[in-house]
Amino acid sequence: MAKNNDGSGTKQGREGVISIVGPGMQVTGDCETEGTLRIEGTVEGTVRAGKAVVVGKDGVVDGDITTQDAVIGGRVTGSIIAESRLELQATCVIEGEIQARRIKLDEGGKVNGTVKIGNVSAKPASPSAPNKDDIKGSSDVTGPRPVSSGSGGS
Repeated sequence: MAKNNDGSGTKQGREGVISIVGPGMQVTGDCETEGTLRIEGTVEGTVRAGKAVVVGKDGVVDGDITTQDAVIGGRVTGSIIAESRLELQATCVIEGEIQARRIKLDEGGKVNGTVKIGNVSAKPASPSAPNKDDIKGSSDVTGPRPVSSGSGGS
């Protein structure tokens, strides 16, 4: 069943592998694969997959996910970076930042956090720079309104 390769094509062979964290299984620590990782149990740590991450409806990830494609049906507490496509199923509960080139959100799916759609890099941007811009932008929008519209009364 297993093949011995001479080293050429080894990466391709590993990309086709599907690793599974089964129901009732708990992994504490980071998980990394060049292929696909399916999570039906619990992972407490960072998840990185070269091809895809699938979190089943009973799956739980307490940490960040970085991958090309992701399908989330369970609970994720942490950031999700999908360089290509992110599918959020009706049973999902996401708490954290989402970055993806394309997103599909099924009716019933729950997201509590920031969603960024468009070009994505695998390396998360420094969190302080975008947050400062967002806060400053919000302050600029809400700050002048009371001054200009309510200048005559207090």
